[in-house]
Amino acid sequence: MGEHHRNILIVDDDPGQRSLLAALLERRGYHILMADNAQVALEIFRSKPVHMIISDVRMPGMSGLDMLREIRDQSPDVPVLMVTAYPEIRDAVNSIRDGAVNYLEKPIDLEELQRLIEQTLISGQTPDDESGPDAEEKLPSGVVAMSAAMRSVFRDAAVVAPTDTRILITGESGTGKEVIADFIHAHSARAEGPLVKINCAAFPETLLESELFGHEKGAFTGAAQQRIGRFEEASGGAMFLDEIGEMPLPLQAKLLRVIQDGAFQRLGSNRTIMTNARILAATNRNLEQEVKEKRFREDLLFRLNVFEIYVPPLRERADDIVPLANAFAAKYSNGRFRFSAETISCLTLYDWPGNVRELANAMERACLISRGGIILPEHLPKRVNAAVMELKHEADGVKRSRMEDVERSVILQTLQQNNHNRSETARQLGISRRTLQYKLQHYKEQGFDV
Repeated sequence: MGEHHRNILIVDDDPGQRSLLAALLERRGYHILMADNAQVALEIFRSKPVHMIISDVRMPGMSGLDMLREIRDQSPDVPVLMVTAYPEIRDAVNSIRDGAVNYLEKPIDLEELQRLIEQTLISGQTPDDESGPDAEEKLPSGVVAMSAAMRSVFRDAAVVAPTDTRILITGESGTGKEVIADFIHAHSARAEGPLVKINCAAFPETLLESELFGHEKGAFTGAAQQRIGRFEEASGGAMFLDEIGEMPLPLQAKLLRVIQDGAFQRLGSNRTIMTNARILAATNRNLEQEVKEKRFREDLLFRLNVFEIYVPPLRERADDIVPLANAFAAKYSNGRFRFSAETISCLTLYDWPGNVRELANAMERACLISRGGIILPEHLPKRVNAAVMELKHEADGVKRSRMEDVERSVILQTLQQNNHNRSETARQLGISRRTLQYKLQHYKEQGFDV
């Protein structure tokens, strides 16, 4: 049993927990080091070879998360497994984001512990293998996240995806909340199961209840046969409740029971049906305000919002606008398009109140009108041009400065995306190489790195 020859450091202020883990792992052939607080653990870590650390999160003095950050600064490759008696998802998110392999709740499932240790030490997996998908490398096809804001969104989604926690996705209409739900489900342990979606705003109350929970034959006028509800279909997978803020109060009470007990009844039946569907919900409303105005149950909000993911509007992630426009235009024109410099300026200056959905529609329209040629400002919707023209004609020097900043940002970003190939950059921007050279020289004289 001594074939592992690995040192595992156990950090916990509970002596019983330390002894239990030490006895288990010593029988498995590991050499055990122990510390009753984070400071002692750091001293051991600095003085002896440690191949893996199992640490409690909450301890007197320095916490396990603070210790993890120090260890990561000194040795980014040593795997750390966090353990907590407080199953709060934010602690788990923080620990994994800071470089932990995974986290476990107390009382520890010893079989799961052994599995994680073997995966990490014997299979040679590193924290990057187990902590979730890389949000930039494994995005779904067609999804763009160039901005820091959206990369952060996908990092959070990647961290919580492997858990079964309930997630509330918030943000304005058209920002891509459903895309986040798809991403979470695709990278969860339930990915093989269904992701059943329903828009709560698309049905009147009686019909929405039937859609969610199903009905028996004759349950109401027009119910000619039995119908299986969406929660029943989603068992073993996940349920995506879009526009949850539109759900009527009577149905909110029934949804609360499903969340608490996994139990519901079809309309017209007294038989209880069970579901274990994971619940993902989305809303463009401020649910806390809805609670204050008695339109949404506070207890339901607490149940749904175990972890919130906010998807920012397009105007708050300007770096995504041109890459998204490129992706949509490529889709609608079969790759035969390019933007003029004026078009790029218009795209970036406009606020896009309809967000990604509005941008997609604008690109579809522009590709139809341009017929595969250069997409000019006049090919964009009238509201876009009107808003940009109003901006251009304002005498406010700050606005004019903003336009120059936008143009410079677009040019330098496109140059970077093309690995500083100036000919390709000029082609994509729809300007001559000489014009590009002139602008870059001007930026260089202003002190910008070109």
